Amino acid sequence: MAGDDPHFEAEILTAGAQLRGATGAMLLLHGRGGSAADIMGLGREIALPEIALIAPEAEGNTWYPYSFLAPIAQNEPWLSSALRLIERLVRRCVAEGVAAERVVLCGFSQGACLATEFVARHPRRYGALIAFTGGMIGPPGSDLRHEGKLNGMQALLSSGDPDPHVPWARVEESAAALEAMGAAVELSRWPGRPHTVLPQEVALAREMVAGTVHKS
Repeated sequence: MAGDDPHFEAEILTAGAQLRGATGAMLLLHGRGGSAADIMGLGREIALPEIALIAPEAEGNTWYPYSFLAPIAQNEPWLSSALRLIERLVRRCVAEGVAAERVVLCGFSQGACLATEFVARHPRRYGALIAFTGGMIGPPGSDLRHEGKLNGMQALLSSGDPDPHVPWARVEESAAALEAMGAAVELSRWPGRPHTVLPQEVALAREMVAGTVHKS
């Protein structure tokens, strides 16, 4: 199986609380060319101490080789492999006693696209979706509708406009598709913002996580 699955043996970096007994968990997905350590630093800024932080690292530091706007088949088998990895990590959280409703999926750029696509393809109420500069995967003009319900899951889709890799129109389309599935989406546009994450965006994410994972 591992030979057909590029990310099967991905390196996993952990921090924060121990998963068993944690109030919640945050799965952190780095961008193209990034690393688990990079995105872990962002996770530490967002999460409170009682949250377990889990950051896998992609083989070659890339989850899939082409743009998220390329034909989906061009990004296989890497895309499906990355989605299976996230599914395994969610299952691990649940097995260790952290309900899916307290698992936050958070990513930047390519990682944000991956997190958004996973939530759409595996719908249920997660703790939250935090997508910094990303959207659902597929070429321009794709039908982004998915079956299933997100049951009020909180989602933050935040991006600069213009961005060299992620058109704002795709962020808006993704937000609409998630809302149609029942998510409560906060859309945040930052005119002229470079391809990074601003402190203000971190603050929005921290507030959302605190209001979902830590609620009684």
